[in-house]
Amino acid sequence: MSLRARLTLLYTSLVGGILLLFGVAVYTAVSITITSQIDDTLVHTAVRVWSNTHVGGGWQVLNWPLLDLPADVYVQVWGTDGKLQAFSPNVDLLDAPLDEAALSSSRSLVRDAYPRNIHLRVLTVPLAVGDRIIGILQLGTRLSLVDAVQRTLLIVLVIGFLLALTIAGVAAWLSTEQALSPLQDVTQVALQITHADDLSRRIPYQGPPEDEIGSLISAFNQTLGRLENLFHSQRRFMADVGHELRTPLTVIRGNVDLMRRIGADDESLCGIESEVERLTRLVGDLLLLAQAEAGKMPLDRRLVELDTLVLEVMNQMRVLARDKLTLRLGDFDQVLVCGDSDRLKQVLVNLIGNGIKYTPAGGELIMGVGKVGNQARLTVSDNGPGIPLEDQPYIFERFYRGEKARTRSKDGKGFGLGLSIAYWIVRHHGGRIDVDSAEGRGTTFAVWLPLAEGDCQSPA
Repeated sequence: MSLRARLTLLYTSLVGGILLLFGVAVYTAVSITITSQIDDTLVHTAVRVWSNTHVGGGWQVLNWPLLDLPADVYVQVWGTDGKLQAFSPNVDLLDAPLDEAALSSSRSLVRDAYPRNIHLRVLTVPLAVGDRIIGILQLGTRLSLVDAVQRTLLIVLVIGFLLALTIAGVAAWLSTEQALSPLQDVTQVALQITHADDLSRRIPYQGPPEDEIGSLISAFNQTLGRLENLFHSQRRFMADVGHELRTPLTVIRGNVDLMRRIGADDESLCGIESEVERLTRLVGDLLLLAQAEAGKMPLDRRLVELDTLVLEVMNQMRVLARDKLTLRLGDFDQVLVCGDSDRLKQVLVNLIGNGIKYTPAGGELIMGVGKVGNQARLTVSDNGPGIPLEDQPYIFERFYRGEKARTRSKDGKGFGLGLSIAYWIVRHHGGRIDVDSAEGRGTTFAVWLPLAEGDCQSPA
């Protein structure tokens, strides 16, 4: 059974149950009210009859016309010997009690009776003088009008119940169709994505975004967006890995073919060794990124003097910079952070290495470290060509490089993984890394890390 049919059945059942309870309550209330009024009429009539009854040498009800009895109320007075002693003029059942079974009752009794198949409501009252019962008074009235009213009311309630149930079912069927139509769109889009591998499709929705269906479709569209980004990222990743592996493998194969023809030589062996080292670095960087993205990057958290680390990396990178550009310190302060010294050093090496690589000869690279509030701020600024605005959202992605056609760098060592590794290392230290760059005005990378609080302990 479909969800639409189940919801319609549920809604119709609830409405039907409520209407059934309401109908039973109305029918019962009307019946009790009418019966109670009839009983009150019988009781009042019995009091009037008894007050006008003479008990002497025999039973005698005085002045029947003066009693002004209701036309549909019948009165009988029975003696203890079972003989009819008196009766109202409108009684034609002279030889039969209105309720024969009640004549033997020693207490007042009101109930339905069916003498000669006539439906009556009969009140039976024992008449007593002192402690001695001297007769039985029975009063009855026809219930044919009450029965007709009850039948009519029952017919009206049944027809109203069926009509309301039908309307409720149709309304539920139509409303659930409108409410569930977005789910059909979800199903169709999902099937189209499955058949066409088109993750760019989104589910249109015109209803309120804050309701359950709107929240579901919004979450589904967000999931599609993330899957699309992941799919494109993985596709680009595979293409980039293939691109990066093709060149070293081609070099190794060429050197091996050359060695087969002319024998081993130092130049071929050096070429193979260089490319193997390049592949080893690539595999190591990819494993590190895989661990970072899986949340399993190993970190040896200790108290790190960030200013000392900056000085150490700066001295080491001067060898790489040589006479190409100038390395100097900007704002400098003593800063303690909690982290992995080797990983943070890797971040600095990647950032400074990028600055050296892309800053033209005669340029300047400035490093600074300080405190801003409860965070440490480490900056690496250069006066190079800057990063184009369209490239900035992607510089922390794997294998992304801003060169045209994504070609290899001149030294043959770059993979486009350095900034991605730096990004994940900083993230796992509870910080963030920002970039401020404009073409022709240089680039500034800012690394924000939380300041150390107390002693740092490596997580278990």
